[in-house]
Amino acid sequence: MTELSTPTIGVLALQGDVREHLKALTDAGAQARPVRRPEELAEVDGLVIPGGESTTMSKLAVVFGMLEPLRAFVRDAKPVYGTCAGMIMVADKLLDAREDQETLGGIDMIVRRNAFGRQNESFEAAIEVAGIPGGPVEGVFIRAPWVESVGAAVEVLATYGGHAVAVRQGNVLATSFHPELTGDHRVHALFVEMVRASAE
Repeated sequence: MTELSTPTIGVLALQGDVREHLKALTDAGAQARPVRRPEELAEVDGLVIPGGESTTMSKLAVVFGMLEPLRAFVRDAKPVYGTCAGMIMVADKLLDAREDQETLGGIDMIVRRNAFGRQNESFEAAIEVAGIPGGPVEGVFIRAPWVESVGAAVEVLATYGGHAVAVRQGNVLATSFHPELTGDHRVHALFVEMVRASAE
């Protein structure tokens, strides 16, 4: 663990856009490092689960012996931020998922995979996110999920097209979109503050 001003935040590096998150977190004031093994997970104050392919990510988590350590990390109320496939990973329930797909849980929500369409239907949109000053963030949606429904403890931070696309429950944050691809690091800065507050 590091001093509170510069928390150490891992990026789950099994699959997906790891490098972009590492840069965004660094620019937002954190020490960022890739995490592939349980002993690396034990050394971080918070964790980002990147976009990618959620079924592949869940299988690799099993192969690398990471599934149960990741679930324990969430259960221990350590801060976690999931983007796109990461949102799927932190959902308690999924729609349109393969039967063998594993999630970590952490947010009492039902998520629909690939809800916004296929790769060639990817798009960008201006998203107003509660708790982030300075106007809307640019949301990049790539085969993105949306939140079908949430439990009473979940705070919906942003919607698009009538569906929740940014949510938070306790120390777990999730977005359907990819803020790491835009150069605007305000969502990452929000997560860095969550990690600082948790460490205190």
